Order: sequence, then structure tokens, then C-alpha cells
Amino acid sequence: MSKPLQISADTAVKLSEQLGVPIEHLMHMPRHILLQKLAELAKTDAPAAPKSDTSL
Repeated sequence: MSKPLQISADTAVKLSEQLGVPIEHLMHMPRHILLQKLAELAKTDAPAAPKSDTSL
């Protein structure tokens, strides 16, 4: 059995809202699953982010 995530209460609330997951589920979610969900969230936010020109 894994121990709860070591994140602040404020971070837990924000992640819970953004991921649409109850805080209780979030706190006991395996780290690799949380990272996967955060990556998916980042992909959906990526098109809205301004693109930087790195071809200098």
C-alpha cells in the first residue's frame, strides 16, 4: 500500500479541480498515474500556449 502524496493542501485542491478527481482519490493515487494525468492535462493546455521561435 502506498503512502499519500507529499503535496500541500493547496496543491491538492488545485490538482483535484483541474483533473476532475476527488481530493481523497488524488491523495492516494499512485505517483505514475498522477504524472500521466498531468502530462495529458499539459497536452490539452499546450495549444493555448504561445509558441516560441527556437530557430535562431
